[in-house]
Amino acid sequence: MATAPGMPDQGSIAARLERLPHSRWHVKVRVLIGAVTFFEGFDMLLAASALPVLTVEWGLSQGQATVLLAAASVGMLVGALAAGWLGDRIGRVRTVALGVAVTGLAGLGVAASGGVEGFALFRFVQGLGIGGVVPVAAAYINEIARADRRGRFVLLYEMVFPAGLAAAALVAVWVVPHAGWRAMFVLGALPAVLAALLPRHVEESPRWLLARGRGAEAEAVLARIEHRVAAASGEALPPPVPRAAGPVGPGGLRALFRGVYLRRTAVLSGLWFTAFYVNQGISVWLPSLYAGHFGLDLGTALAYTLLAHATGLLGTLAAALLVDRVGRRPALATALGGAAVSLGALAASGADTGTEVAAFASCATFFLYAINAGLYLYAPELYPTSHRATGAAFGGLWNRLGVIAGPVAVGAILGAGGGLPLVFAQLGAVAAAGAGLAWCAEETRGRTLEELSP
Repeated sequence: MATAPGMPDQGSIAARLERLPHSRWHVKVRVLIGAVTFFEGFDMLLAASALPVLTVEWGLSQGQATVLLAAASVGMLVGALAAGWLGDRIGRVRTVALGVAVTGLAGLGVAASGGVEGFALFRFVQGLGIGGVVPVAAAYINEIARADRRGRFVLLYEMVFPAGLAAAALVAVWVVPHAGWRAMFVLGALPAVLAALLPRHVEESPRWLLARGRGAEAEAVLARIEHRVAAASGEALPPPVPRAAGPVGPGGLRALFRGVYLRRTAVLSGLWFTAFYVNQGISVWLPSLYAGHFGLDLGTALAYTLLAHATGLLGTLAAALLVDRVGRRPALATALGGAAVSLGALAASGADTGTEVAAFASCATFFLYAINAGLYLYAPELYPTSHRATGAAFGGLWNRLGVIAGPVAVGAILGAGGGLPLVFAQLGAVAAAGAGLAWCAEETRGRTLEELSP
């Protein structure tokens, strides 16, 4: 697609975005997109927090419990693929707004459900929204960030997702025992209000507009952004430094398997799968293990679960502060390796008490949340603008396969009479395999998105 005379090209758009100092405009965008992502994280974990109560209230079997936990994950798998396609065709901001509306409205359906079938159906629909929002939002945040501080910029934004997970666990400690599990899902419907605000208050990505041949709109949007940043800083913007233009060509799913992108897609898919297999294998079962296996009261079970999410939040913060210094590849490998060591130590200890599991699982989530957030930074860096959302969302497909497979594997081991040491040993082995794969990843630190796409 040739650039019309007088219109910007990808290189000039990149150069003008790279010169922007951090400003109130960046903060506003991160807050609005972050609020959406926060509630997506909140909604993602609601079934795990409700499961101990639902198991008693509905007399759930092990298989039914697994279905309730996996329903949203299946929806997220489908939603990630659909949203990647939409994000590259109708825009990043509109796709995120649509996903938020679906998530919130489906939450009301979950709250009103009277049995396993209705609960699972509406959780599946919720998953469609959650799976669509997170990768496309990550692609958008990558596209407005400067290369030299992109890791920190994106990961500080990504902290809102584990914060949403932690908030779900924190709110559940009081709400579930006192107001019931349905109240949690009503609270989770609040982000539907944000769906109407995003298109009005968040500018579309200039990189995406230009990639779609909408050069005049890209120029107008970028000019507005430059004006707001200059007004906020009180100083004239520095002159742009010429940048590589990057490729212009067709996107779509096939583009992920051509040339250099085939290797990138293969390594990234393996990292998504292993990281989320381990993370979800732990997190969705923890409340039920504490209450069912160790006989802890509901409040203690939810408090121990909250501890794991709190340490995960700290892990994401550590990754945000270090990833631009050490690079993506060492950060990803160290995070998965740390999770493997933590889970291996828990398996070796015998996992005999709830306190012991809480301590080691919290160490594991410190590393797992760092790797999960790191992948939402890393995936959009690997693809050009024409199919960046598709690439990030295809990684989300493997992410969702891991999200489904991890809890199902844990449920199968427990259902077959396997002990907790076996559960944690196999999770640790998968994390170790992911750590080895991370050393095959391509380094992206400090390079613009256009430089990374040959």
